Amino acid sequence: MSEAAAAQKGHNQFGALPVWDLTDLYPGKDSPEFKAALEQAAQDAAAFEQDFKGKLIELTRSGRLIQAIKRSEELGDLSGRIGSFAFLQYAQRSTDPDRAKFMGDTNEALTKLSTRVLFFELELNRIDDADLEAAFETDPELARYRTWFAELRKAKPFQLDDKLEELFHDKSVTAFSAWNRLFDETLSALEFEVDGETLNMEATLHLLSEKDESKREAAFHALAKTLKENARLFTHITNVLTKDKEISDRWRGYEDIADSRHMANSVEREVVDALQTAVHAAYPKLSHRYYKMKAKWFGKDQLNAWDRNAPLPTSDERTWDWDSAVSTVMEAYGQFSPELADLAAPFFNSGWIDAPVGNGKLSGAFAHPTVPSAHPYLMLNYMGRSRDIMTLAHELGHGVHQRLAAAQGPILANTPLTLAETASVFGEMLTFRSLLDKTTNPKQRFALLSSKVEDMLNTVVRQIAFYSFERKVHTARRQGELRTEEINQIWLEVQTESLGEGVQFNEGYEVFWAYIPHFIHSPFYVYAYAFGDCLVNSLYAQYEKASEGFAERYFELLKAGGSKHHSELLAPFGLDAKDPQFWSQGLAVIERLIDELEATSP
Repeated sequence: MSEAAAAQKGHNQFGALPVWDLTDLYPGKDSPEFKAALEQAAQDAAAFEQDFKGKLIELTRSGRLIQAIKRSEELGDLSGRIGSFAFLQYAQRSTDPDRAKFMGDTNEALTKLSTRVLFFELELNRIDDADLEAAFETDPELARYRTWFAELRKAKPFQLDDKLEELFHDKSVTAFSAWNRLFDETLSALEFEVDGETLNMEATLHLLSEKDESKREAAFHALAKTLKENARLFTHITNVLTKDKEISDRWRGYEDIADSRHMANSVEREVVDALQTAVHAAYPKLSHRYYKMKAKWFGKDQLNAWDRNAPLPTSDERTWDWDSAVSTVMEAYGQFSPELADLAAPFFNSGWIDAPVGNGKLSGAFAHPTVPSAHPYLMLNYMGRSRDIMTLAHELGHGVHQRLAAAQGPILANTPLTLAETASVFGEMLTFRSLLDKTTNPKQRFALLSSKVEDMLNTVVRQIAFYSFERKVHTARRQGELRTEEINQIWLEVQTESLGEGVQFNEGYEVFWAYIPHFIHSPFYVYAYAFGDCLVNSLYAQYEKASEGFAERYFELLKAGGSKHHSELLAPFGLDAKDPQFWSQGLAVIERLIDELEATSP
């Protein structure tokens, strides 16, 4: 039995892996507590509508607007807890019909009740600026939401008539939400035949980083075969969701296909354009250069598509049991700040992490913030590799960030995506540096540096390439439905541009766009990873120059959540995302690591 297959069946070689304890939210999906919460949320939504609809302007002038905001947060916390519970139990086994139905029914109920409070943000944007400013001056508690109101105001030009907003909201259940669910359930149910064994998506993708090339190649061909067989469905889902977004954008009047994402991220279009331009310009000295070097290390003119993430022959490919992974990450966190380790500790002994790979479990990893009155939950698919340790460090960073920001309350705790990747990528960097400091063997040190460079290229170059791919697909879709072959061609063009001549794209690679969930769930989300990596590179450089007081400033950034704009939060570190030098500084960190690899190349 292969390591991947064994891991899929039980993970015994990793020790006792933690699983979620969702009873912190509700005892069970059929519990009286859950049913009572859903009924309470419906009643609270009706009462909220009754008490505040059509009255927000009057409340603002009388100094009582904060009452509506507090009630909104209470309802948001309750409905968020309900929705989180339904999604998390589904994520553990998305192919279970009962869990899928429970989530579907819950989402319908939440959509129905949230339609009753849809008026709230629409009506807030009808308040006169002068009245709102006067309310801020007289009520410090209300003034705490000033940044949130400013972001809300940016959406004002794109709001529709209230009835149209209700229609868009109600139809989401049978529109993009339904297609998202179809994608997830299809992907979770796919099976891949690798050397006579049947594996799920996660275990098959895991084999692409195996040291044995025959295993990597077998996994690649299995992925290509199954994805091709399902390409018609994935193409249809992509066409539908891309058109759905175009309709929404057209009705709302957005100029650029990614403007709605930029607005949600609280980031200006020119900042993202500057990031994309900087990374594109850096392709030759980063990814093109690195993959040519890697091909040479493997004694090849070009890497095959299944070699791109292959470990070096000298790399430390031991299997890390769960306790070793935890101690590695916790030690790195603690070296930076004991407070950071203290914040991370409960995740490991309180049922806040779900680590095993399982059939029907969603692929990948995430940190779900749930709601401020509860705590985050981390999902992993732990396979015992060093990359899985970095994934743990990454998701744990998210979790710590979410815990720190929770004190801001349901509205302000939500961190824009551009800064939401800060703590996660910083946690990875701390863990990598800790491992590197302990590695004295030159060959293993070289392999560790190489692995980090590849992670950074996957985070920056690959994600900006994903962003470019999405832009091209969404642009082309406006001229009509896209055939699978057309999407494949766009994918190959973008991959060739970003990875360079060091990688050849073997037959079957053209359909690998089909399994990327971000394209389906969160269009244009992906640039946030590159933003976060470059930001953390710049932050870490500041930390290395002057560590005194850095941890305190860092915690203040995380605690702020979404209460401040990114420009205000980065100012104490002397960083400005609008400055082209900001991106150059972050990309230069990757280039220096590649320089070091080239200088010590075997």
